[in-house]
Amino acid sequence: MTTRFARASLVALLVTLAFTAPTPASASTATAATAAAAATTCYGGAVTVRYGDVVDFGPYWTTSRCHDINMRVISGTADYVWACVKFARYGTCNGWTKVGRSWTTIATDVLDGSKFTVPNGIPLEGDDAVVQIAF
Repeated sequence: MTTRFARASLVALLVTLAFTAPTPASASTATAATAAAAATTCYGGAVTVRYGDVVDFGPYWTTSRCHDINMRVISGTADYVWACVKFARYGTCNGWTKVGRSWTTIATDVLDGSKFTVPNGIPLEGDDAVVQIAF
């Protein structure tokens, strides 16, 4: 019981110090604002996957965070990959797009709640790539 009381007292003290410790308002406000903005932007909700691990990435469902589906290569030896979007409703690819190290739109004007996958149709011939998909 004494150990439990000591832990609770320590937690209460740390919480009190956290609220009373002086911090620069601009730094903490800017950090919180940046984190909140990233969480609500299209790219803030991106998923990270390794190209070649599966036949299709997904399934995913589009969100109100993005009006498009975007993709980029973030690491690996491949400079680019080829991607398309296959909506469950139609079952076919919308067309192959070359995707490099910057965000590239692979489907436009998507409806919220649409189920889709991103096929890995083009082999990388020994190269590897980690990509992000934002939707």
